[in-house]
Amino acid sequence: MKTFSTLKITPFILILVVFSSVFNCKSEKKENNNSQLTSETTKKIESDYIEVTTRSMEFICPDTIPSGWNTFKYYNLSNETHFFLMDKYPEGKTIRDMKNEVLPPFDKGMDLINQGNNEEGFAAFGELPEWFGQIVFSGGSGLIGPKNTSITTIKLDPGYYIMECYVKMPNGKWHTSMGMAKPLIVTEKDSGNSPPAADIKLNISKEEGIKFSGDINKGEHIFSVHFTDQSPHEHFIGHDVNLVKLSDDANLEKLEAWMNWSTPFGLKTPVPNGVTFLGGVNDSPAGSTGYFKATFTSGKYAFISEVPNSKAKGMFKTFTVE
Repeated sequence: MKTFSTLKITPFILILVVFSSVFNCKSEKKENNNSQLTSETTKKIESDYIEVTTRSMEFICPDTIPSGWNTFKYYNLSNETHFFLMDKYPEGKTIRDMKNEVLPPFDKGMDLINQGNNEEGFAAFGELPEWFGQIVFSGGSGLIGPKNTSITTIKLDPGYYIMECYVKMPNGKWHTSMGMAKPLIVTEKDSGNSPPAADIKLNISKEEGIKFSGDINKGEHIFSVHFTDQSPHEHFIGHDVNLVKLSDDANLEKLEAWMNWSTPFGLKTPVPNGVTFLGGVNDSPAGSTGYFKATFTSGKYAFISEVPNSKAKGMFKTFTVE
């Protein structure tokens, strides 16, 4: 992977290189845990799932997990839509470095964009450290609505990770700035798990968009999501796959616009009316495959990626379950 030391740096090039590794925002969790949270954070993994819980603006989960295939069961008990993305940090960098060197440029840049100063806002992202380009974005849960649960399976290499959510508060502040950034150690010991058997196969690529094969009927399905490629879009980040249920009054144009973080409206709470997110697989490296489970009732649904102009790119596919 290229680092800034190999490039001639101008403000635009710096921004492009930074976001070529996929957009990320993080903050160190400002803890105010009671004994119950502490107990839940340190509890052992006693089932086939690694349990992750959000009640407000936090991730409650084990601090250490095995490498290899892991299935995460994410309970979003809060009143807002969230996701989690697993960011593998370069050796020697920790959540303290994220707090001191990564979060300030993101906060500054987004504040300027929210004020209508787009050029100055994107220039502020040029203040990110050169090592930021070495972070590997390694999958996670797609967007999941309030009081819903997602089940996602991904393969992780050993290393130091930060689990994060960069959806925005109603005031435009990142959820990471409110505490949704948790360090995890992925150990050398392999989980010994295998990926689940998928009955619906999805592929996503920048050239061909989202394609899927198999019949989606009522009931439970396991989806595989293969990332044929991964490269930045106009907003400097890569693509993912999110499942969403649409009510009759859902506005598809507003949903498509909401999935572009680089506008004041994008990824900002609340989600558009008539939209309920049901999980998926977050940004993952080219060539990788992730899995997610979902249960369907009758109604209208869509797969959508967190990119601008998703319809034109074939990354916004609606379908109906009878």
